[in-house]
Amino acid sequence: MSTKQKLGWAIAIVVVLIWSLFPVVSILANSLKPASEFAGGGGSFLPQTYTWENYQMIFTGGARDLFLPALRNSIGITLIATAVAVVLATLCAYAIARLDFPGKRIILITALAVSMFPVVSIVTPLFNVWRQIGLYDTWLGLILPYLSLTLPISIWTLAAFFQQIPWDLERAAQVDGATSFQAFRKVIVPLAAPGVFTTAIIAFFIAWNDFVFGIGLTSTSAARPVPAALAFFTGASQFEDPAGAISAAAIIVTIPVIILVLAFQRQIVAGLTQGAVKG
Repeated sequence: MSTKQKLGWAIAIVVVLIWSLFPVVSILANSLKPASEFAGGGGSFLPQTYTWENYQMIFTGGARDLFLPALRNSIGITLIATAVAVVLATLCAYAIARLDFPGKRIILITALAVSMFPVVSIVTPLFNVWRQIGLYDTWLGLILPYLSLTLPISIWTLAAFFQQIPWDLERAAQVDGATSFQAFRKVIVPLAAPGVFTTAIIAFFIAWNDFVFGIGLTSTSAARPVPAALAFFTGASQFEDPAGAISAAAIIVTIPVIILVLAFQRQIVAGLTQGAVKG
């Protein structure tokens, strides 16, 4: 590229980074502001006085009993929902990619339709059903709806990865004495590992960020996740804005996402680019 083109790309990248990181920087700045700087809705973008009182509030202060159980719930529910979604999607996507059976296309279309269905429209029916069968305000009562969010995208993503893997590798394993399941487990799944990692992280993000199910299907700290718990944050008094504590909690729940991306960035990149080049 010419110098002019490189400069143009550099400017575009800087603009995208600023646009993407501005909300995060704003939340981080708010989390370091004392409550007095939120009075009247004014104040500067950066804190005039830096303080850790908002973080102390959510870990050891008045918001501790609201935030810590919600953080525990979010971690547990999201990990279980992600693990179940990836296992089920792996088996389903393999069958769709490898087997020829009637209705295969209908399954994919149905999965896509489910992923596009408005979540808000099914919360009220689920609320009534869950209360009748005893799943309201429980971990299982959130894991099952989360599967409806994570399974469709997981099936579509993994089916595309399995279709990129040559059949000859599986047949060669079977010729050497492996059963169909052994060939799937020891040959296909390791080759599809980048896709599995990518799918797992996408499913984790979807479940981790859910608010509608979390707020509609829970009522106590027994199962309420962090996104829903943030709606119940209050200040030290009715006149105090809880924006600082909410910002601090938002920063804390963003950390696991950053850790996952940094830890598995190679797998994510390999998974997203697999099949992009043929030949």
